[in-house]
Amino acid sequence: MFNLHVAELTFVDGASMYPLMNDEKDSTLRRDVILNWKWSPQEKLERGMVVTLRSPTHPEVIAVKRVVALESDVVKTKAPHPLPTVQVPQGHVWVEGDGPPGSSLDSNTYGPVSKQLLTGRVTHIVFPFRKFGAIRWWEHQRPLE
Repeated sequence: MFNLHVAELTFVDGASMYPLMNDEKDSTLRRDVILNWKWSPQEKLERGMVVTLRSPTHPEVIAVKRVVALESDVVKTKAPHPLPTVQVPQGHVWVEGDGPPGSSLDSNTYGPVSKQLLTGRVTHIVFPFRKFGAIRWWEHQRPLE
């Protein structure tokens, strides 16, 4: 019950959140472990927070991304998105990976994400131990362009 509704430890796959997560050269051998806080993940969101979400294109996949824009924000998109800017609709957020261009399937691929797809907030990195601690998401707020 606790893991389903409150919090759980989650392995992070891939390089989309590099360098914050999976900063080893070969992240297939060592994956970061995060504390995924699942209690009310859609409430009190702020730009810069790191969240987990059910992928809109592959619902069986839980992705880790950063909230870049909130409802009503106008965000400057990146390739492969076909439009230069998008206004985030009500009930949605714009999420992106921290990694280099092309390393993330995110809102630039599938557009604004319904808040209903959010499954948690990443509050801490638990492993590797050298990175143990709270995620200071407020240091990663990007100004909207």
